[in-house]
Amino acid sequence: MESSFDNSPRDEPVSDVGSGNFGCSHYRRRCKIRAPCCDEVFDCRHCHNESKNSLDIDPLSRHDIPRHELKRVICSLCNTEQDVQQNCIKCGVCMGNYYCLKCKFFDDDVSKNQYHCDKCGICRTGGKENFFHCTKCGCCYSNLLKGSHICVEKTMHHNCPVCFEYLFDTTKDLTVLPCGHSIHLECVKEMERHFQYSCPVCSKSFCDMSHVWQKLDQEVASTPMPQMYQNKMVWILCNDCGETSEVFFHIVAHKCPKCNSYNTRQIRGGLASCSSGTT
Repeated sequence: MESSFDNSPRDEPVSDVGSGNFGCSHYRRRCKIRAPCCDEVFDCRHCHNESKNSLDIDPLSRHDIPRHELKRVICSLCNTEQDVQQNCIKCGVCMGNYYCLKCKFFDDDVSKNQYHCDKCGICRTGGKENFFHCTKCGCCYSNLLKGSHICVEKTMHHNCPVCFEYLFDTTKDLTVLPCGHSIHLECVKEMERHFQYSCPVCSKSFCDMSHVWQKLDQEVASTPMPQMYQNKMVWILCNDCGETSEVFFHIVAHKCPKCNSYNTRQIRGGLASCSSGTT
């Protein structure tokens, strides 16, 4: 590592040497961290957490790094261990073009437009001018959602309902469903690839399903029920509007009479309304 520092062009500022050439799969940075919890050296906190929470580790020993308690870093160019700071005390190299003293965070890739949110308590990406902090939800949202999103208290302070990764400080792209629940964008795309179009948390449809409901109308109409079931009534709950209704039983699907959605579930049979007595 020292040779790359020694062989750098003479007209390149010392602080810029090695920018973008060091780091891990999570961040480009010119330092490593010494974990305050286990006193081991890692490229970043994500590398630590992946290593210390792997299946090979005793469950009782698994842990995440206390990110704000980081005190020591090691320069990737001269290997000097030192207190957390942006520039190396020995070789003068900048250990991260973006540096946050509050988060003890370094990153050479400033194209992410990182910024620190005091209310979140962590650094986020995308540019401060493009986001607002929702106090009830407890996280930053795009300005496009200001005044229109449904607030769900601490929605980001939970695991992704698909992959179970903690959402609040994930490095992956997130999206907020119309119902207000948060999820990884890639997890939503994976659900769509498997023809799943309802929120894994509350079961509300997260896209326009009117064309699907029309096809189900045709399917129901073309599938007459046997005589013994034609007068059978059941109670359903609509996942989209929350209405409970008594409707005719059908083997294909049950349509909500209030919002016309087929995203419903049967909650009980209607014995009194069933002429055949079938349950």
